[in-house]
Amino acid sequence: MDSSTYDILVIGGGINGVGIARDAAGRGLRVLLCEKGDLAEFTSSASTKLIHGGLRYLEYYEFRLVREALAERELLLRMAPHIIWPLRFVLPHDKGLRPAWMLRAGLFLYDHLAPLKTLPGSRSVRFKDSPLGAPLRDRLTRGFVYSDCWVEDSRLVVLNAMDARARGATIRTRTLVQSARRDGDAWSATIRDAATGASETVRAAIVVNAAGPWVGETLGQILGQHSRAAVRLIKGSHIVTKRLFAGAHAYILQNPDKRIVFAIPYESDYTLIGTTDIAYDGAPGPVQISPAETAYLCESVNRFFKTPVTPADVVWSYSGVRPLFDDAAASASAVTRDYVLDVAAHDGALPVLSVFGGKITTYRRLAEHALEKLAPYLPRLAPAWTAQAVLPGGDLPGANFEAYFAAFRDRHAFLPARLARRLARDYGTCAEAILGAATTLGDLGEDFGAGLTKAEVDYLIDQEWARTAHDILWRRSKLGLRLAAEQVDRLSLYLQGRNLVA
Repeated sequence: MDSSTYDILVIGGGINGVGIARDAAGRGLRVLLCEKGDLAEFTSSASTKLIHGGLRYLEYYEFRLVREALAERELLLRMAPHIIWPLRFVLPHDKGLRPAWMLRAGLFLYDHLAPLKTLPGSRSVRFKDSPLGAPLRDRLTRGFVYSDCWVEDSRLVVLNAMDARARGATIRTRTLVQSARRDGDAWSATIRDAATGASETVRAAIVVNAAGPWVGETLGQILGQHSRAAVRLIKGSHIVTKRLFAGAHAYILQNPDKRIVFAIPYESDYTLIGTTDIAYDGAPGPVQISPAETAYLCESVNRFFKTPVTPADVVWSYSGVRPLFDDAAASASAVTRDYVLDVAAHDGALPVLSVFGGKITTYRRLAEHALEKLAPYLPRLAPAWTAQAVLPGGDLPGANFEAYFAAFRDRHAFLPARLARRLARDYGTCAEAILGAATTLGDLGEDFGAGLTKAEVDYLIDQEWARTAHDILWRRSKLGLRLAAEQVDRLSLYLQGRNLVA
């Protein structure tokens, strides 16, 4: 096949890879991103789904990281107000763990390390006078409330990829970078399409290695490079149960091992509980929760909640491997969540930038820093721009979701309330492209279950790189929680009919 030439080849379609691709494309660079699976297939869809400063990181003196994350929290809330929204967290005080003064001091820092613009600050609460204490054990009499944000993590990845494409980037999912070597005045890379098996050669002035858990493997085996930095793999797992408590708030629970576990309202009818932090020395790739992790998360909740949770109550679980920068910390929980960007060049040219660590909250700033690192090799690089730009579907008037949703309901009164809210939340203003001129549910085509229509499925295929039922039901949405096996099979048959691998 004919060779193609790019300014930057990005390896990896997780949040850091798509963030860098978007930033670079918006500066006028020719960008190719290759992801060997689906977008956000691994680590970036296995987070706790929070945009947060990281309250517990203060205990490890990660002040720079927390300050940057808090500032990004406010900015991302404006960028994507459909998939990111404020969430209040209740922190019960357990007398046997951290003292109240320490919690109060930590929250004071959390409130003031970065300016609060839209989110309310922290406050104390007496549980006997508040419904926030209703699900908690009687021994817990006081606590604190503070603010962070929720995010649809895999959708955040997809929206960044969509915006990168709109700005000229080429996004190739299910495309493996088999090898890349410096060749004359460019990197020469062989890439292979997983669906067809066809290979081609592309050339790029710069390679960005954002392969997540595979960053070390990619650097050594695919790029033939070495790095001073190293990756440390940490497995994190979550469980989902039927809803444990009423209200739109979440709980942050302290454990005797000094770790914390979140209990978060999830998909209206459920509670998300996580995460674990376990050193992982297996091969990167799909991982599953262990019985010990499930027991740990159940025990964490049961220390605080009146109604016990058992492994039998788990309706779904998911796990991921976090590729953290190895700072030689003694425990998995203490490993830094900050990122390191390592640049290696040959005779001052043809650099490869490798991304170690990071967290979803700081992906945009990480991308800016990556372009700053690469600026010496890009003499005509345009200025940073992403801080002022919204993501696809996020152009809601005043960044006010509820006001937008009210108008959306008026325009599409035929939609059931639950379906209307899901479409508005998942797609924002892009929902109009799904609905088109429809005036009845029948106009949207076959319903595969839970309001997932042919019109939405076609949009996900044509605009969001979805290829399999799993892509649609667990990454583009969480409708996998609601569809029966026969409905999933029907969706898979439809995808096969469109010549897609299901």
